[in-house]
Amino acid sequence: MVWTVLSSALLIFALRLIEVSIGTIRTTMVVRGKRVEAAVLGFLEVSIWVVAASQVIGHLDTIWNVVGYSGGYVAGTLMGMWLEGRLALGHADIHIVSMTKGPELAQKVRQAGYGATQLPAQGQSGPVHLIEVVAPRKRVTHLLSLVNEVDATSFVTVTEARQVRHGYQHIVK
Repeated sequence: MVWTVLSSALLIFALRLIEVSIGTIRTTMVVRGKRVEAAVLGFLEVSIWVVAASQVIGHLDTIWNVVGYSGGYVAGTLMGMWLEGRLALGHADIHIVSMTKGPELAQKVRQAGYGATQLPAQGQSGPVHLIEVVAPRKRVTHLLSLVNEVDATSFVTVTEARQVRHGYQHIVK
């Protein structure tokens, strides 16, 4: 009896873990405009939810099913966030502001295989160099380490690029 209750709760937990993780990735696909992928993931997500919810609703007298359902939601949220970070889908827009090393930064970024647009700009304390780079999110850490090698004092912001068209695309070797 105890094993039946616990195995049911663990099954519900696992279903919710998978379902909520899929939901997180599906949301990312929606934001990125990937309709077909989002629709397929949505189908899987809802199918799993129906099974998990029916197990809980059919056995509301067992608190462990409710705990498994709720715990699976929490774990699925964390797992989905972790997965999304590991997959690093899409592109990032990196803005680098350097007081003095703009040309060197742009050269280093280009040598690493990224496109870089260098612009003169005006900062609070005078002229600065602005370098803009669009890179795959999977490569942002690498790009930031390159920037840090040349100018550890540069000001860097990273935002997500919803869509990238044309331009120079970095080819990962």
